[in-house]
Amino acid sequence: MMSSADAANATFKRGLLRAVFDSAVARAHPDHMLGPHLPAPPAGKIICLAAGKAAAAMAAAAARHYRSLGLPAERLTGLATTRHGHGVADSFIRVVEAGHPMPDAAGLRATEDALQLAGEARADDLVLVLLSGGGSANWIAPAAGLTLQQKQAVTRQLLRSGAPIAAVNTVRKHLSRIKGGRLARLATPARIMTLAISDVPHDEPTVIASGPTLPDPTTLADARAIIARYGLSPDTAIMAALNDPANESCKDGDPAFARASFAIVARPRDALDAALRHLQQAGYATVDLGSDLEGEAREVAAEHARLARQARAEGRRTALVSGGELTVTIRGRGRGGPNQEYALALVQALGEMSGIAALAADTDGADGGSGAARDPAGAFVDDTTIAQMTALGLNPADYLANNDATGFFEQTGDLLVTGPTLTNVNDIRIILVDPPARPGPASTLV
Repeated sequence: MMSSADAANATFKRGLLRAVFDSAVARAHPDHMLGPHLPAPPAGKIICLAAGKAAAAMAAAAARHYRSLGLPAERLTGLATTRHGHGVADSFIRVVEAGHPMPDAAGLRATEDALQLAGEARADDLVLVLLSGGGSANWIAPAAGLTLQQKQAVTRQLLRSGAPIAAVNTVRKHLSRIKGGRLARLATPARIMTLAISDVPHDEPTVIASGPTLPDPTTLADARAIIARYGLSPDTAIMAALNDPANESCKDGDPAFARASFAIVARPRDALDAALRHLQQAGYATVDLGSDLEGEAREVAAEHARLARQARAEGRRTALVSGGELTVTIRGRGRGGPNQEYALALVQALGEMSGIAALAADTDGADGGSGAARDPAGAFVDDTTIAQMTALGLNPADYLANNDATGFFEQTGDLLVTGPTLTNVNDIRIILVDPPARPGPASTLV
């Protein structure tokens, strides 16, 4: 049983971890970073097309900016497609909430509307494309001959395979009428400006929301190779589409990109730097493990647990901080996401070691889950986790085997639920390591 002093210390550290997470999220919020990147109004209309978990917030920030410049209402139109629960009301930009990570009928209808708006653009218009993580699921326009159900099935297989997001999006681009540069082709001859919040390792522009306005370096052959590499068995119509040259994505040199520009306005590195500054001000020596980590969540957790043990053995008050996007190869039938699986693997790797507190969470406020707005963002791990696990007789290995991190942390009371944050710059993982307390001088009874 924990002492009252230990419980108070654990509560303090959780508060610090949450404050660090909040500072990282705030650094990438559209209200704080979009305005300086917005271009001057064109001679014609602004057609704002947004997709992703930050889409509604980005569109609202853009609308406020242009209204403040006196742009007439009739010259600003558009559509923002975002995840269910991530909507932001704005009187000028229509918002549609749609499925994520699984695309749905609402996203299908909204994407058709976005394609129609793009097709109406004229040479003196500006098509302002605002992208963020989740855009690949929100903008769903199956290639000719494919149904929504077939796209959902192959998406489900890809997400369960453990494939990194770049590979997942390579397949998506070649099964779509909007991804892989096709939106730019449709919006020609208008000027196209894309502003993006990066949610992908190394900030590769063509991976963010599957690059709807950029030339695509991947090919149909690449997509087929990914299907084979991960042992997927998609519908025969999917494979037929991946063998159809008509579904090749747009390449460099296509006239569609003659008047197109692209800029990243917030990235994982920005959020990680904000977290590092907060921890340094709190008195921790920080170890920056990078903002672009990839790999299996449980394997990365095992390595980070080793580093935490080493820091504790050396008596250093240390914060280990990392970003990026981990993956989970799903073999069980449980619930959770990569951050929760990482946290559960930390519990297993650290055992009953005290003095370590951690938080792993997705900056968008949703780590896996059902697609609901109240899905967990991630989970805490500290001495209270171990105490609850022991009291309840929970075995983390059993829950890992079933990919049921949510089930584990529900029982220990360690889930972080933030609700939608309206941004998305991947994950933030923080491990606080405090050295063991030194024993005081021995007392002598006289």
